[in-house]
Amino acid sequence: MSIITVPFGETAEGAPITKITLTNGSGNHVSVMNWGASLLEVVVPDRSGQRANVNLVFDSIDRYLAPHPGFGSTIGRFCNRIKFGKFSIDGVDHQVTVNKGKHCLHGGAVNYSHHHWTTELIPADAARGVNADRVRFTLVSPDGDEGFPGEVTVTTEYAWNDANELTIEYHATTTKPTHLNLTNHSYWNLGGVDSGSTLEHEAIIHASELLDVDEDLIPTGEILSVENTPFDFREQTSFAKRIDSLSATKGYDHCYLVAGEAGTLRPAARVTDPASGRVLEVETTMPSMQLYTANHLLGNESSGGYVRHDAFCLETQFPPDAPNHPHFPSTLLRPGMSFHEKTVHRFTA
Repeated sequence: MSIITVPFGETAEGAPITKITLTNGSGNHVSVMNWGASLLEVVVPDRSGQRANVNLVFDSIDRYLAPHPGFGSTIGRFCNRIKFGKFSIDGVDHQVTVNKGKHCLHGGAVNYSHHHWTTELIPADAARGVNADRVRFTLVSPDGDEGFPGEVTVTTEYAWNDANELTIEYHATTTKPTHLNLTNHSYWNLGGVDSGSTLEHEAIIHASELLDVDEDLIPTGEILSVENTPFDFREQTSFAKRIDSLSATKGYDHCYLVAGEAGTLRPAARVTDPASGRVLEVETTMPSMQLYTANHLLGNESSGGYVRHDAFCLETQFPPDAPNHPHFPSTLLRPGMSFHEKTVHRFTA
């Protein structure tokens, strides 16, 4: 296994941005960078052994510094949506940045995807039982960041092993009660990023329930069964099969409640590309997962030329708008508590 670092540009303030590549014993590799604690390439073989990158990326740092769809980024302080950007903690009302119509999306105007994180490299060490190369990124989000209370210290750690398993692990603490919801926003195409639409990919989602949402994709608070709906992926089904019934959202952009006990690592999804034979299995400790079929990629510079449905996202997370729904799994983080969640992506063919 090996870790290689190369310069990848710099921020507007002149801070260096570094690209770090982790290569396993089979020669398959992933790369990450300290801008946005972002995942870049994930290069894995198909059924014939041909390697390709399966994660949408930009060619240069310039597009990552500008507004973009979140390609591979760590999203926070609160991924997904908060209705009207409002919530209360201990009787105190808070207003955070409204940046998506009337609501807060992905933590506000400048979320964690557009911050410079510090970097620590942690090589595999068989003697200590560490079987994966790791990169740990750390960010200190100040009190009042996008309106959120508390200084929050966050780490995002990527690990890549010889089994072609990519593990993303989060830790966080806070100085004041706050709401925290972290995810990775990678856009997957198991045929390879230049292979076109992913609608013929076939998915299993380990969930019998999902959140009901309004026209702004804000949860109503109701929890729905997937039975007899376009959202039922309990048996292997292509994204294409029922997507035409979702014209209001132009595809899937919905939060599933992952079966099993939250806080334990358990299966969340399995997606197969019949053409290449590549398979992505996702396991997570998170309570939920947003399925997004890249409905708003515009085919222009801001999306790297990729168009609608050229990828899919499996964003493991806590439920959107959880601060305003006491019956949802809580996103409240208090001083003295430690946020710790893990998601594993396993690639086979």
